Amino acid sequence: MSAKTAKQVTKEEKEHATREPQLKGIVTRLYSRTGFYLQMQADGTIDGTKDEDNSHAVFNLIPVGLRVVAIQGVQTKLYLAMNNDGFLYTSEHFTPECKFKESVFENYYVTYSSMIYRQQQSGRAWYLGLNKEGVIMKGNHVKKNKPAAHFIPKPLKVAMYREPSLHDLTEFSRSGSGTPTKSRSASALLNGGGKTLSQNEQST
Repeated sequence: MSAKTAKQVTKEEKEHATREPQLKGIVTRLYSRTGFYLQMQADGTIDGTKDEDNSHAVFNLIPVGLRVVAIQGVQTKLYLAMNNDGFLYTSEHFTPECKFKESVFENYYVTYSSMIYRQQQSGRAWYLGLNKEGVIMKGNHVKKNKPAAHFIPKPLKVAMYREPSLHDLTEFSRSGSGTPTKSRSASALLNGGGKTLSQNEQST
């Protein structure tokens, strides 16, 4: 076998390995302490539902670091993300804004906070949260010790996942389908329903 052929085989083996699921995560529902299941609707809206059997309330929790997860809707295949204003939105691509730190709070509740954004002065984390009406909250308005930030994962099964391909945020926003704009109308939509950028642009 020539050196060139050996090199090609190694490359092929490497590519094959990257295609194989390598990460062990869970398919789960996320039950909020406020009494709602987190759901990601077909149009990308993020909110809460009381219906435990709602298929849009099922998520892939994919480990992407030490106690760091990507939260992906099973039905939509969209990733949950938080932008630099604290607004939640859904993304077709996996970017740094899709990374959430998973921390166990007291009484076995779990919190999910942005890995890259936090309060600049205090250093306080920005959390995923549902209020008592089942409406998604702006991350920098959610406090760690309040019920809005507390979730109980209710695993359905263990699953193996391929490592998500990380997209660069600058490239992503340039493509017109990633980081939400800072326009007032877009922010309002993101705060209330967590729409994707393309839908916000269509609404403005």
